[in-house]
Amino acid sequence: MPVRVVDTATPSSQPSPGQETNSVHPSPPSCSLLSAGRCFAGTQNVSSLQKDEAWKVNVRIHGCDLEQGYLCGTMEALNVPLADTPVLTFWEGEIVDAKNYTFFTGKWEASPEDDIRHWSKFPSFTPLLSQVETDGGKSLDLSNYPHIFMRWKEQYFVNVGVDCGLTIAGFYYVCFSCSDGSISGFYYDPSSSPFQKLELKCTNEKNSGFTFSSYELQ
Repeated sequence: MPVRVVDTATPSSQPSPGQETNSVHPSPPSCSLLSAGRCFAGTQNVSSLQKDEAWKVNVRIHGCDLEQGYLCGTMEALNVPLADTPVLTFWEGEIVDAKNYTFFTGKWEASPEDDIRHWSKFPSFTPLLSQVETDGGKSLDLSNYPHIFMRWKEQYFVNVGVDCGLTIAGFYYVCFSCSDGSISGFYYDPSSSPFQKLELKCTNEKNSGFTFSSYELQ
């Protein structure tokens, strides 16, 4: 949720090339660290040419369905300069599994070139690059891969208004480690500073490590 630069139109909800609903490929591994109730803590680098800046970030997964390639959760940004309170957003995610979704986003103003450029920031993506360049990864078997790749799209602000000075027009390219639950991500929005990095560590125990304020998700 970077600082707002310009208003961006709401993305279309029409089916996209990034969604593959008829493939017979297996789902990603059933990773115990990627499940409802898991909490993560870390930072998002929002540095610009003018100054270096990082926000503390907490993430909680509220729902996860590996078979459907879907998950959702909340993200809480702390120490945001333009906000008087921590900023909480609700997000929904797509799991890249070559069954429900491929590495090509096909929406949110992201071209295949943008996709390749961002996925390539993750070292664990390197062995997959040539096949993804060929078909978006449709023919890959990711069921035993040690990392799970996702896209997280913030849907709405939970506790502040849209005039809070931040934007949720973009989305995150995310790489999740099945071995230790660590998360790396890069935010994409043509109107924001490029490659803003998200780094999170699993707090190990479900619903522990930090506490959110009480909010009602609509």
